[in-house]
Amino acid sequence: MRIVEAIIAAMKLDGVRLLDFTLDPALNRSVVTLAGEPKPILEAAIRGAGKAAELIDLNRHEGAHPRIGVADVIPFVPVSGIKLEQCVLLARQCGQEISKRYDIPCYFYEAAATRPDRQNLDELRRDQFEVLRDSVRTDTKRRPDIGGPNLHPTAGASAIGARNYLTGYNIHFKTNDIAAARAIAREIRTTAAGQKNVTALAMVTNGRAQLTMNITDFKTNPISSVYAAVVRLAKKHRIELAEGEIVGLIPESACERESEWMRHLDGFVSSDKILERRIATPLEWPMA
Repeated sequence: MRIVEAIIAAMKLDGVRLLDFTLDPALNRSVVTLAGEPKPILEAAIRGAGKAAELIDLNRHEGAHPRIGVADVIPFVPVSGIKLEQCVLLARQCGQEISKRYDIPCYFYEAAATRPDRQNLDELRRDQFEVLRDSVRTDTKRRPDIGGPNLHPTAGASAIGARNYLTGYNIHFKTNDIAAARAIAREIRTTAAGQKNVTALAMVTNGRAQLTMNITDFKTNPISSVYAAVVRLAKKHRIELAEGEIVGLIPESACERESEWMRHLDGFVSSDKILERRIATPLEWPMA
């Protein structure tokens, strides 16, 4: 937590609000959510990447979640008063500055991608740091969009993108049967003709299998539909669902108050987890 708070404190700037941050020991990963005007938000993201590079050595980092860098993913998301196209420009500027200031190479993904084969974040991260570190030296197709060609020796690389709001949603199972969880992940993700606008991974955390999902368009595919599909697949593979959790924040419009998936959330407090409420009442910044 000391390291995470130091990284967050480095992003404290006038005009930037701290909305949320998580620390998951099993994943060895944190998600930080900031909001503000374009110029200070851009600088905050750059400084956060620099502080992460100062404090974390990826060669000594282990966790259940895939990663290619200490500042693994930096997405710019339009909330209000800005368009996705403007977020693309912010993402590109962010990558240029992170490479220039800290010698950390960057890949651009989703709307900010410069190549069609780099739109998918999962594809970018499939090899993780250890394999990507070696492959960029011999495979020109794997080299970063900016900086490099080698990765930073301790900080790796950053994937920087522009995208619309997504919902991070995890479901835990009452078993450590990772094979069953992986089968559910394969069947539900968009790339395997499962649910629309869903990416999914399976992993074991704290002795239990977990399905971790990103729902990239909850308006066309509500979370209740994704939950119902997981329930069906869990019955098929003979494993039982435990609790669910929202990673980071969720827009008010994505909440389905009387739904089964919301009743199964662990520790969901509206004032803490709903985006619009956090913008109105942001968190206090940690001390440097």
